[in-house]
Amino acid sequence: MKTKAPFTRVDRTEEMIHGQKVEDPYRWLENKESEETRSWVEKQNQTTRLILDSLPGREKISQRLEEFLSIGQIGTPQIYQGKLFYTKREGKQNQPVLYLREGINGKEKILVDPNALSREGLVSLDWWFPSDDGKLLSYGLSRDGSEQSTLYLLNTETGEKLPDQIPRTRFTSLSWKKDKSGFYYTRYPASGTVPKEEEDYHQHLYYHSLGTDPDSDPKIFGEGREMTEMYGASLSPDNHYLLLSIFHGWDKSDVYFQDLESSGGVAWTDRFVPVGGGENALFNGQIVGDYLYLHTNYQAPKYRFLRVNLKTPAKDKWEELIPADTSVLEQVLVVGDHLVAKYLHHASSILKIFTSSGQLLQDIELPALGTVYGLNGEWNGSEIFFSFESYFIPPTVYHYDLVTNQLTLTDQVKSSIDPSKYSVEQVWYESKDKTKISMFLVHKKGIKLDGNNNVFLTGYGGFNVNRVPYFLRPAFLWLEEGGIYATPNLRGGGEYGEEWHKAGMLGNKQNGFDDFIAAAEWLILSGYTQPDRLVISGGSNGGLLMGAALTQRPDLFRAVICANPLLDMIRYHKFLIAKLWIPEYGSSEDSAQFRWLFAYSPYHRVKDGTPYPATMILTADSDTRVDPLHARKMTARLQKATSSDDPILLRYETQAGHGIGSPLSKDMEEYTDIWSFVFWQLGIK
Repeated sequence: MKTKAPFTRVDRTEEMIHGQKVEDPYRWLENKESEETRSWVEKQNQTTRLILDSLPGREKISQRLEEFLSIGQIGTPQIYQGKLFYTKREGKQNQPVLYLREGINGKEKILVDPNALSREGLVSLDWWFPSDDGKLLSYGLSRDGSEQSTLYLLNTETGEKLPDQIPRTRFTSLSWKKDKSGFYYTRYPASGTVPKEEEDYHQHLYYHSLGTDPDSDPKIFGEGREMTEMYGASLSPDNHYLLLSIFHGWDKSDVYFQDLESSGGVAWTDRFVPVGGGENALFNGQIVGDYLYLHTNYQAPKYRFLRVNLKTPAKDKWEELIPADTSVLEQVLVVGDHLVAKYLHHASSILKIFTSSGQLLQDIELPALGTVYGLNGEWNGSEIFFSFESYFIPPTVYHYDLVTNQLTLTDQVKSSIDPSKYSVEQVWYESKDKTKISMFLVHKKGIKLDGNNNVFLTGYGGFNVNRVPYFLRPAFLWLEEGGIYATPNLRGGGEYGEEWHKAGMLGNKQNGFDDFIAAAEWLILSGYTQPDRLVISGGSNGGLLMGAALTQRPDLFRAVICANPLLDMIRYHKFLIAKLWIPEYGSSEDSAQFRWLFAYSPYHRVKDGTPYPATMILTADSDTRVDPLHARKMTARLQKATSSDDPILLRYETQAGHGIGSPLSKDMEEYTDIWSFVFWQLGIK
């Protein structure tokens, strides 16, 4: 099937940047509000729909996907003085619902149901924070996947909604006072109070007293600071201290605290005391009593766990409780007189229990190679909850009693998947510079290494994000058809610690692309597949990865799925919240950083007359993270440049965002399009 791409006007925009001529023929497509751009998007969507809607087998794909995506979801219960808060999505519900249960065996009660607020499922629950006793709840709602949350309050005992509402609480951090008279929280400036291009920056820490006008909330921290800083705040259980975390990108944070008792119970901007500030490291803290417990990669790339006496917080007084290990120490909880530690070993979870002084007691045996998440417990408690899932094990909730050492399965999503049909293997291969890279391969048992297997290769490789085993709802369709699902642990992720992250960021970003290309080459050389049977897919930073792989090795792939991508790396930082990513990528405004960005920027690496593989680029109007302009410009550039007959399609969603909070119905539509496109390109009937 061949359909001519819509006409796109070429604009001969050129500029000299640090002595380098940079062409930008589709800059006019950056303006999504112009009538010309909207008309262009509409024509692109019409072409895409004309092709996708007519593909054979589409209806069967949709029906099977509906079965897989209707497999439910459940979150880990969060404990608040015996009350359990958790989210759950059942069957065809568009959005997860927030529930409250009094104890493990108590009757559950619905607290917040976003499905009741939008017939189409376009309202999502972004975040929620109960008070210490669980009697009051703050939560954030947004529409169309925008993540632009508005804060609401609820009395969990009576179901009464409090009148307080606070807009602009995206990515909020919130901590209730013990007496429930108010809370510390973060929010962004109101529209019109800062230049429009800065409205998604300038996060501040505020204090809100219940029943008062939020516009009068005092600013506690952030005034005069760098506009790209982000904050997290938490009160100690006795409200004696306020802990403040300041994040500078994804590889550096500072920690401050304030003794509230010495200041009359009120936080003051100028009374925060730094703890280890200025170090090029990450710190995550929890205060219990007069001690600050720090999880950090300071002088420990795979992290360690420290205790700091807040009466004598100098660095030379810090006490190491859990030293660095060969595995990555992901998280440590203080629970009563125990420390519960979660490790990542070769991208799979391990749980260990220590005494409060750091003596190892035992491991918690997990059911398989997989991923632990949602680990939580109360500082003065004796129990923890966590969830576990793997490629064929659906989300499963466990309760662990630290006194009896009893592990109990308390809930599990029901699934019709038969794990006995499939296998998971972890392989290792060499990247371009001989670095060893790990990769998970998921497939039916008994595959033959004859080079004729269809492979779906996906990756991310950035922002310290880990690609770990998870339950593959939409991919079961692929596995059923005999396909192989491959996920390498690329440099730029955090699977092997901060050194692994740094080896794939800034000037080292090409390493992650090389790792991904080497994975494809290894799969071919090892007899798993061949280029005509190899599909690649990634989103967001993974969309950048797809753009780099597509432009650097177009001969290596049959089809490309590129979702919500960053692709113009010369101008990316000028739009939406992308200045937050300069610590990860760099900025073209710096001459040295410009050179490495320009060397791989996918939009600028497209070459006329190249036979590019079939490509579908996905984006959405309400994406408030990655501007859809990247997808628009890259689509136009590829359609003009390619010499092959393979389609370059743009799938442009008008009521969705970056994928966060997407309703099930839209996920269904998107995955139906993706798999229909992939099956078409591979000739799968």
